[in-house]
Amino acid sequence: MDVGTQGGGAGAGAAKVEEKKAEKTAFDVKLEKFDAAAKIKVIKEVRAFTNLGLKEAKELVEKAPVVLKQGVTKEEANDVMEKIKAAVGVAVME
Repeated sequence: MDVGTQGGGAGAGAAKVEEKKAEKTAFDVKLEKFDAAAKIKVIKEVRAFTNLGLKEAKELVEKAPVVLKQGVTKEEANDVMEKIKAAVGVAVME
């Protein structure tokens, strides 16, 4: 019985490792903060990659910290973060 228990434990451990690998392929981009003087630039960038209208993008930016994009690739997340940084904002990848 002990062998069966250990085998089940190893199988569960392997499943957790596979879950972690699966999670690493999708990232969320979160707007942490932005320079108040550059708010318009940040809103323009958010509109560019979210396809939101002006009002919706403004409301989203004003809620910072807020998730801007969910489930994107690492490359896309880095691209979004660079655009936010260029607009004097701070974005992080989660």
